[in-house]
Amino acid sequence: MELRLLGGIAVLVDGRALDLGPARQRCVLAALAVDAGHVVSVDRLMRRVWGDEPPLRARATLRNYLSRLRLLLAEAGSPALTRRPGGYVLEVERSTIDLHRFDELCAEARATDDHDKRAALLQRALEQWRGEALTGVTGDWAAAERDRLGQQLLGAECDLTDALLSLGHGEDLVAPLSARAAQWPLDERVSAQFMLALHRAGRTADALAHYRQLRDRLVEQLGTEPCAAVQDLHQHILTGETPTRPERPVPRQLPAPPRWFTGRDAELEALTLSSATVVISAIGGTGGIGKTWLALRWAHRHAAQFPDGHLFTDLRGFSATEQPVTPDAALFGFLTALGVAPHHVPAELHAAAALYRTTIAERRMLIVLDNAASAEQVVPLLPGSPSCTVLITSRHELASLIDRHGAHHLRLDVLARHESRALLTARLGVERVAAEPGAVDELIELCGGFPLALSITTRIATHPGTTLAEVAAELREFGLATLDHDTDPAASLPAVLSWSLRYLTDEQRTLFGLLGISPGPDTTLPAVASLIGLSPARARKALTALEEVSLVGRRHDRYVMHDLIRAYAADIAQGLPADVRESALVRVMDFHLHTAIAADRLLDSLRPLVPVEPPAPGVRPLPLPDAATATSWLEAEHATLIATQRTAAALGRHELVWQLAWTLDTFHIWQGHRHTALTMWQVALDAAAHLPDPARSRTHRLLGRACSRTGLHDEAVGHLGQALELAVRHHDLTEQAHTHRSFALAWDAQGNDRMALEHVRHALDLYHSLDQPNWEADALSAAGWYAARLGEFDTAREHCLAALTLHRLHHNPAGESATLDSLGLIAQQTGDHQQAIGHYRDAITSYRAHGNAYYFAETLDRAGQSHLALAQHDQARAVWEEALELYRDQGRDEDAARVRRQLDDLTQPQP
Repeated sequence: MELRLLGGIAVLVDGRALDLGPARQRCVLAALAVDAGHVVSVDRLMRRVWGDEPPLRARATLRNYLSRLRLLLAEAGSPALTRRPGGYVLEVERSTIDLHRFDELCAEARATDDHDKRAALLQRALEQWRGEALTGVTGDWAAAERDRLGQQLLGAECDLTDALLSLGHGEDLVAPLSARAAQWPLDERVSAQFMLALHRAGRTADALAHYRQLRDRLVEQLGTEPCAAVQDLHQHILTGETPTRPERPVPRQLPAPPRWFTGRDAELEALTLSSATVVISAIGGTGGIGKTWLALRWAHRHAAQFPDGHLFTDLRGFSATEQPVTPDAALFGFLTALGVAPHHVPAELHAAAALYRTTIAERRMLIVLDNAASAEQVVPLLPGSPSCTVLITSRHELASLIDRHGAHHLRLDVLARHESRALLTARLGVERVAAEPGAVDELIELCGGFPLALSITTRIATHPGTTLAEVAAELREFGLATLDHDTDPAASLPAVLSWSLRYLTDEQRTLFGLLGISPGPDTTLPAVASLIGLSPARARKALTALEEVSLVGRRHDRYVMHDLIRAYAADIAQGLPADVRESALVRVMDFHLHTAIAADRLLDSLRPLVPVEPPAPGVRPLPLPDAATATSWLEAEHATLIATQRTAAALGRHELVWQLAWTLDTFHIWQGHRHTALTMWQVALDAAAHLPDPARSRTHRLLGRACSRTGLHDEAVGHLGQALELAVRHHDLTEQAHTHRSFALAWDAQGNDRMALEHVRHALDLYHSLDQPNWEADALSAAGWYAARLGEFDTAREHCLAALTLHRLHHNPAGESATLDSLGLIAQQTGDHQQAIGHYRDAITSYRAHGNAYYFAETLDRAGQSHLALAQHDQARAVWEEALELYRDQGRDEDAARVRRQLDDLTQPQP
């Protein structure tokens, strides 16, 4: 398979071109192919195909294009188009794409000093071109990419001409250079090559005439004289000397390498790989994350690869007091460092940028643009030739730089634990770190891998007599305030973070603050829309602005903040009006509660509803189409829902505290979150003291059940006793029945099946008298279970069959699963293992469908025993391995250890 971009876009398989479909579908393929082997985000793909304002259904349309391309390539036996975390990647050998072959050959040519070899490599590189790049692909990105690739083509052609001139060529180059000079009349490198070829061909008068034409054009159109190199060449031709390359200044502007730089091996390798084929690498990340240190470490490590010099400027995009450096000011500094006389630097930005590109066109240079504010600030400083490599650092993502100029983006995250320890060791010394290992671990945890925070703690630790334990205690007690510095803003984490707020609107700053106090470790767009009370479109725009300045990160569809940034955001929130903070918290808590209620109804539609107030204005609960989606949402939001209950308790929203515990109870039971359920009901018990019955009796009942599931048997009986007393006092027969049912579970947990059966019969009588068939079926099933455990198999079977009829009549799949499991136990204990497996299989199918993982694990466990009894060892192993995984996920260590022993016994030789 060959993929062509340097001409009309085409995929060739055995010489046959595939039909790539409509123009935008071809654009999707091109957008992936230019970054082959690298993940391209969905947002970036959309920008490349539709620009900055994609149509409403752009994501759905993009998915259709990707599906068609994946099928097309797969049918042709081509490499896969794969979905990866964060986007899509075209998994293909880069050498099968003409653009990347061109890049690799040019890079190899630049790396050799052998003119013959360089010329041969460049000839092969230029043979990859069959016309204008990306022909037939429309849009702003394609146009910008064509322009970029056209500049690379010109650079390669000029490099080849230089190599041929160095080998003594002259007259044979006049014709192609004449056409090139006509196409690029202001390009001084092309003009110089043309002049030299004319001179060597004996046409000195024509060479001098071309110089005069070039000078006139530059003066008239750009207001500048030819550069020093062209003037020197002109002088050599005038004097009749053999032209040689003039001596040129070699700037060495890199600041000193970072003294205590540690780790970042993967990032350094990524920059090395990208520099081989990509001119520009943009290092992004929040303030204090170590972007400049990474750029300088890489620059010093690879400085020898750039014999023509290194340029460096701090663009001051994010600074305490200074304004960002303007592009013309940065260009003036670069041009004078490159030997251009100050009075020859054009006043107009476009002219200065043209002179800059001309001056460095044939040089192998490294340009480091640190602390950029925007792509507009950077673009005039980009070279036009691939012989140079550019490193850019910025808190902004610089999306247009990535899309329109082919920059390779590297987002910098926090340090890993071992890298954090290495940094502390480098700053404090091996002995001191070894002397206080516990304090070091706590500092690493509290700093969360944030390089600036770690550096500030080491500075504090250098004060005479200060121990690391004292620094950790101060950081634990005072948090972000410990990392502040009154006199040196650059050494203060809050100050460094504050510089990112400069580019935000009031709405975006408000959202940043509210994210600091919003419950949960991360969040989603629908939750954020409710938090700030905006439409999803406006909320997304505000989130994108925070993401672009690296105050918020994104993992798939979730938005995250580093703990220290969250603490800073919480400080910002304290500056907001109290009613703004309170209203935002009410909205986001209502969003999570009402979405959780919808999820709970999908899991168990027969469960009693509790009264709940409508959500606050501006809240848009998430629509959930089915039980599987509901379970996925509850799993993804579990930590946030727990945090929401804590926040509600702190704000005195007692009803919401109780409603969250109730709403999540089924999910907790089914997924085996026993300890979380216990904690949430303990919090709900405090809230229930402020609520009327039946909230208090229900809370004692459900807390008692949670205690019994976690082995707190005395506490379970105590709470259930209080629940029953309250239910009797208020003549609540339904609550009395539920409490007897919970008593049965409590005695079951203690292995007392006789007491369990007695309580479940009390519940059964009450449910029957109240005409509640769903609960009656549940009690019948439970009675059958305990009867079977006591050896009363005929009674057990009778109860279970009656329960199964009721469950199916009232469409209760959860109850049906449990009853099928009970019938499986009856058959197993009466020796009919084949029938037992049939019942267990039906129960397993039902459990899989509605997601009750807790009882599902137990059914798998029991099914394995019947498989073993029938000598079906492979089937036993399969169900026990699945049960083992579920037990481990649910923290049921004793059950997991028992099943592990059962699996180990299977591996022993059978008698």
